[in-house]
Amino acid sequence: MEQKSFNKILIVVVIAIGFYASFLLISDSNVIYNKITTFKIIYLPLILSLVSVSWVVLFFRWTILLKKVNISIPLMSSFVIYLSSFSLSATPGQLGELIKSQLLKNKFNTPIAKTAPLVFIERLYDLTGALIVSILGLWFLGIEIYIIIIAFTCLTIIFLVLRSRTAFNKVLHLVKNIKFLSKFTTSLSESYDTIHLSLHGKILFLSILFSVTYWVTIGIAAYFVLKAVGIDTISYAQAISIYSASVILGGLSFIPGGIGVIEGSIAGLLTLNGIDISIALVIGILIRIFTLWYGVLIGFIALKISGGLTNE
Repeated sequence: MEQKSFNKILIVVVIAIGFYASFLLISDSNVIYNKITTFKIIYLPLILSLVSVSWVVLFFRWTILLKKVNISIPLMSSFVIYLSSFSLSATPGQLGELIKSQLLKNKFNTPIAKTAPLVFIERLYDLTGALIVSILGLWFLGIEIYIIIIAFTCLTIIFLVLRSRTAFNKVLHLVKNIKFLSKFTTSLSESYDTIHLSLHGKILFLSILFSVTYWVTIGIAAYFVLKAVGIDTISYAQAISIYSASVILGGLSFIPGGIGVIEGSIAGLLTLNGIDISIALVIGILIRIFTLWYGVLIGFIALKISGGLTNE
């Protein structure tokens, strides 16, 4: 299974290289060379630190979600397992992060039925945080936010369905009639208590707070990438909203890792703020190297440290 995971991410990396090469080919080679060679290394420790801190924020959220369903794992082991899941972040909807449920099962005999739903809840909170940050930021920038509002409406409906057992069961009944989805209905039904506990009261507030904090932190990292290539015309608020809105669009595309869509969206939104398209494309790729591929690399290292997907 570990080799299969590696092969999948390898395919995604090849696709990413293809997309990035295409982006760079339509850009001005002189501009690309200038921006890369003049990258201010002094910002590198700050960028990597901010990205790493954003992971700690997400880990705190994961820890309180586990605690809510009465799962207790030694903190350091839990953190290594959490980082291990980043190895498959470049998958549609980041669902490859379900690997941490398998790792918890193998190493601590934690039921997958209790932890797998939490991964889906994480994605829901991720989207919630991104939408909140995007709406505030894009509203502030005066950019049309109809797509974000539509996504927020859909998200609200999902929350309402998941918080009501009656509504949840009705949706499951409808899903049973869809052949390729029907096989998931039993496990979803059994997982309802976990889902319900993760979407109420204090846990709801804290999880959304951590999610917003994550997007602000990672957005500030994107801001310093801009600073590192000599862009001083984009503010913190603009950088945060541009990055989070782009990730939402990438997630909606359901392309593995949002590759191509997120980078293109970042570039597009930067051009709306007066950045030349060639420079914007380079910046989009650089931001993704730090916010996605850095995590994938650390994830594989953590997966190796954790012992991989063996049952030892």
